Amino acid sequence: MQIVGTFIFLIGIAGLFWLDRDREGRVSKALWIPTAWLLITGSRPVWQWLGMRLDAGGGSVYEEESSIDRAVYLALEAAALIILTTRAAEAGPILRKNWPIVLFFFYAAFSILWSDYPFVTLKHWIKGIGDVAMVLIVLTEVNVMDAIKRLVTRVGFTLLPLSVLLCKYYPGLGRVLSGGGEMQWTGVTSEKNSLGGLCMVYGLGLLWRFCSVYEDRQDPVRHRRLLALGTVLLMTLWLLWKGRSMTSIVGLAMGGTLILLSRRPALRRQSAFVHVLVVAMLSTALYAIFFQSSGALLEDIGKAPTLTGRTEIWRAVLNVPVNPFVGAGYESFWLGRRLQELLASFPSMQITEAHNGFLEIYLNLGWIGVSLLAGIMVLAYRRVSAAFRSQPDNGGLYLAWLLAAAVRGLSEAAFRMLSSSWIFFLMAVIAASQVTVTSQAYEATDPKDLPEYLPKAEFGPDSPFEHP
Repeated sequence: MQIVGTFIFLIGIAGLFWLDRDREGRVSKALWIPTAWLLITGSRPVWQWLGMRLDAGGGSVYEEESSIDRAVYLALEAAALIILTTRAAEAGPILRKNWPIVLFFFYAAFSILWSDYPFVTLKHWIKGIGDVAMVLIVLTEVNVMDAIKRLVTRVGFTLLPLSVLLCKYYPGLGRVLSGGGEMQWTGVTSEKNSLGGLCMVYGLGLLWRFCSVYEDRQDPVRHRRLLALGTVLLMTLWLLWKGRSMTSIVGLAMGGTLILLSRRPALRRQSAFVHVLVVAMLSTALYAIFFQSSGALLEDIGKAPTLTGRTEIWRAVLNVPVNPFVGAGYESFWLGRRLQELLASFPSMQITEAHNGFLEIYLNLGWIGVSLLAGIMVLAYRRVSAAFRSQPDNGGLYLAWLLAAAVRGLSEAAFRMLSSSWIFFLMAVIAASQVTVTSQAYEATDPKDLPEYLPKAEFGPDSPFEHP
């Protein structure tokens, strides 16, 4: 059955790409670089796919990496930097406009000075810069939205069906037995929460594409596109349900609601309602996790009041001595003695994260890092909200990715290097900062929607969004 199932799925994946083929979309071959990066970071390390064993040399897998993984990451990042060098006229203004992100990574680089493991911190920082480089390649394409569509499709059409294949026919690869004896579905990833994050991020992207195709009545191949996108969306929902990653389910539901509502013309003129809706969603999540002592809301969605042991992990990591202002160093907390002590405290759990994105930043970069992340998020929301008013269809996607990352960050390390939620969080922030063109879909019969009332485009001569 494995051989037959594999054959059927491989033919099916090829069929999905055939159904959704687009000869008119304009993207460069350079887009294959971030595609390869996301295929690897969205699944598992190369050495695992090759069936190799990793000798951690008495340390931890988090500290060590195989030579083949190191070579692959460096090759992709070097290729990305070469491409960006040729696109300096486009990438430079984007970086200047997004100076809070640049400042965050400058500060992360300085943390090498006080890290207990400076070389490991440097390696992790280089990978973190790789995440930004991949986002910049996508956003310096001639047609940015075509590039985002192609990227989401390439990775989503590959990793999500392969996850179903591994879960169904290769349980030794697609499932793992947790320390508590529970069988968890992991798909192409190494643990169930990573699979949930993968489904959440690409599920939102594919839902956005499905809505766009559904509304494009002039597309002669609309029905076959809907078939392909709908099939993968159903796979995504099935994986989330079987994996029981409730945080990602909630993130997908909230983000998906924003995407669907953004297609409603009435809502596009009621930006205040969007703010109220986002605040209500975030407030509900915060109340359920941190303030409702009974845990009734968490139990309603299938979560224990302790969030499957997360509250104990939070208390334990906060008792580990680190400098509260600067932290242990970028992506350096889970190393050496700190890791060994925490593993000893939770013998049934192989923990390598704090299961809270904001707490994770605090442990690694201290209150300064948390403040920088908070600044990025405030600026991000302002820009994404402006993008929603200017281009509701695309802005709805950015807002969904932003909200989903924030919600996931409450119970998962959503802002770590090589994380799908972090990469698409950066994608949403930086893409929203470049939106200056008014969407035709925003024009309606309301007198206030007439051109003289609409925001004016502000293209510079070197803007990557300027259409030929």
